[in-house]
Amino acid sequence: MSESIKNEHEQLKRGVDEVLVEAEFDTLIASGKKLRIKAGFDPTAPDLHLGHTVLINKLKQFQDAGHHVLFLIGDFTGMIGDPTGKSTTRPPLTKEDVIKNAKSYQSQIFKILDPDKTEIVFNSTWMSAFNASDLIQLAAKHTVARMLERDDFNKRYSNGKPIAIHEFLYPLIQGYDSVALKADVELGGTDQKFNLLVGRQLQEQYGQKPQVVITMPILEGLDGVQKMSKSLGNYIGINEAPNEMFGKIMSISDELMWRYFELLSFTELKVIDAWRRQCEAGEENPKNIKIKLALEIVERFNDKAVAEKAHIEFDSRFKHGQVPEDVKSIEIKDTESLPIANVLKAAGLTVSTSESYRMIKQGAVKINGEKITDKQLVLDKGIEYLAQVGKRKFAKITMT
Repeated sequence: MSESIKNEHEQLKRGVDEVLVEAEFDTLIASGKKLRIKAGFDPTAPDLHLGHTVLINKLKQFQDAGHHVLFLIGDFTGMIGDPTGKSTTRPPLTKEDVIKNAKSYQSQIFKILDPDKTEIVFNSTWMSAFNASDLIQLAAKHTVARMLERDDFNKRYSNGKPIAIHEFLYPLIQGYDSVALKADVELGGTDQKFNLLVGRQLQEQYGQKPQVVITMPILEGLDGVQKMSKSLGNYIGINEAPNEMFGKIMSISDELMWRYFELLSFTELKVIDAWRRQCEAGEENPKNIKIKLALEIVERFNDKAVAEKAHIEFDSRFKHGQVPEDVKSIEIKDTESLPIANVLKAAGLTVSTSESYRMIKQGAVKINGEKITDKQLVLDKGIEYLAQVGKRKFAKITMT
């Protein structure tokens, strides 16, 4: 293996959880062949967050190495609903929701991928042409016993919880995508391992060389515990305001910072390792290294000038206790008065009233600069309030 191919090989395996089968991957890379690299995303929500970009970053690395990237938008599978990790049947999306979200994805991914070197594909292209006979033939290539090997299906079956027949179709159709695209390599999160291996199995049954499966770790959210998720409120959206994005990155723990560097940064690992050793030796303040991470991520989704401005704004806000210049104004209509928890949710400062109560309990809520401890506080009509949740979220709120 030449030195250049060896370096490419090491870069492509950076941050990877598992390669199946590793010997096959090594052979593919050593061949110097231009590989077809597939990763699929169901358009279940309009916005992507940094958790999604773990896979997209890996696609970028394959793209930079000269391989052909297939960004698959699962507009057909999205209407089924991925059962992965679900204890109940997932409600399918409407066709209208899928189309809307898919358009949003296309605009967002090119903040990382090169649009001239990326092939966007939709699995409705081939699945819409399937008739009942085709679907029966596909279903005949897998067994119920194999399906029940999936941990989530097995738990539901053992606990007497229903499993809808259409949920069994999901991994089959995702697997058939690899057949349709003749993928050499498929990327996915660790939670997708079963589905990815179905693709490998189906390719063999359709007479193709089975794809190599590469699983990537699931990125933890801002809390450092649960996976990044918009529904959990622990996410960083790639379309978020630069100041918000910068502040959220600076809020993560020092330990989690290294995980984000490994999975989100394009900085060389040897440089990151040197920074880590300096921090552990007390020669460098972790905050200064975290600023480097925040600058890199904000610049990726905006530009260098915007990232520097976000850095200056962050320093101003947190060193001197200043309120940001771009505080949004929120008008809540048709109310006489509202409890503080409802106001924070309505203003988008929390995702739920329960989160509002939790933040109040933690002493993280201020109104007009005063810390709020009374969960029953009511804000009156006709008055503008400056609300703050945590260190980063501000809003000027008026109820009319």
